[in-house]
Amino acid sequence: MKNILCIGAGYVGGPTMAMIARKCPDYNVVVVDINEERIAAWQSDELPIYEPGLAELVKSTAGKNLFFSTDVAAEIEKADIIFVSVNTPTKTFGKGAGKAADLQYWEKTARVILANSKSDKIVVEKSTLPVRTADAMERILKTAPDGIKFEVLSNPEFMAEGTAVEDLEDPDRVLIGGHDTESGQKAVQALVDIYRHWVPEEKVVTMNLWSSELSKLAANAFLAQRVSSINSLSAICEATEANVAEVSRAIGMDSRIGSKFLKASVGFGGSCFKKDILNLVYLCETYGLEEVARYWEQVVKINDYQQSRFVANMISSMFNTVADKRIAVLGFAFKADTGDTRESPAISICKLLLDEQANVVVSDPKAIGNAKKDLAEYADKVEYEEDVYAAVKGAHAIAVLTEWPMYETLDYKKIFDLMEKPQFIFDGRNFLDHDMLYDIGFNVYSIGKAPKKHI
Repeated sequence: MKNILCIGAGYVGGPTMAMIARKCPDYNVVVVDINEERIAAWQSDELPIYEPGLAELVKSTAGKNLFFSTDVAAEIEKADIIFVSVNTPTKTFGKGAGKAADLQYWEKTARVILANSKSDKIVVEKSTLPVRTADAMERILKTAPDGIKFEVLSNPEFMAEGTAVEDLEDPDRVLIGGHDTESGQKAVQALVDIYRHWVPEEKVVTMNLWSSELSKLAANAFLAQRVSSINSLSAICEATEANVAEVSRAIGMDSRIGSKFLKASVGFGGSCFKKDILNLVYLCETYGLEEVARYWEQVVKINDYQQSRFVANMISSMFNTVADKRIAVLGFAFKADTGDTRESPAISICKLLLDEQANVVVSDPKAIGNAKKDLAEYADKVEYEEDVYAAVKGAHAIAVLTEWPMYETLDYKKIFDLMEKPQFIFDGRNFLDHDMLYDIGFNVYSIGKAPKKHI
């Protein structure tokens, strides 16, 4: 039985290894992390992350051929294939601060692998990384004593939070990048053999190492660009009383464009889009491609603008002030079906409201714990309520920032009666029944559409 190891038990490493263990019973799969609390959570009934179907997936193989451990050194020594899925946040210091990826954890991991390897290993990049990062890892691993060989592969993840289990089970494609050498192609085939346990042959795409690394950044940049493009149009739709949903439908029916990622909202969030675009911007700047860098940077700026515009619309609609007004924020996760709040639009929107001296109360079925961390600097000024009806009691306005399905079925007549008059609702995801809300008596404001208001 071959031994697979994943270093990093986060949003990528845990679910990916659980799926591999499920589909490949002939492999022994271990996930390691230096965070003892996180590993303990993976071994419990309360997993450290929420994904539909993940708990059942982990339970089906845990203790059989899926294991979680903090003994990084021992597991590296036993492993044949090592997936590296450590955090690569945006740098907050030095050259490239605010754009470049912070690779200190990646480099430390490479050195730990080197120090604890006594046999040949295949090392697989699973984290999202700048192009040619594999070159840096190879240079570190090539200092190994004679007789120990390493092959570095790129295998970027493309799963989306909220649908991670589904995306892992039926991926659009699996990219595997490696060197065009005999040993490189042998390593590529070893990884292909794993995925071919359940992924059709035509969906497993092999390519050179650098193309694979760039493809992840490029895919996220293209998707984020579409969100920012439709959001830029939502502003002019509001100004002209056009309907962004109708414009989006017309655009999406063009077969050359398609309809996905053309839904106007308060903007994109999550761990990848902003980080990867800024990484791409820095890469372009490094190669002297200033015009290309500015093009992609604008995608992030439009996203930030959409959030500040949303708050500006709230303020202007509510008699030019939200000071001392209770604002119920429904949804803090960056999207439904996850508790992840990384780069969630709700963070900046709440901070902007708090800076305007609003009384903010946050409600979310899965993300309140993370919300408290994200708004820690405002700890004494924010209220948290899992119960939506408690959150909206006495509120002057509701801001819906996450498209949780439960928000579609709330008793809005009851909510209307609990709120201060006049009642405002700002749908930042354009997914509620606006006609129904208006008929109840709400003043309804959405993204890229004319408001429905009684005053």
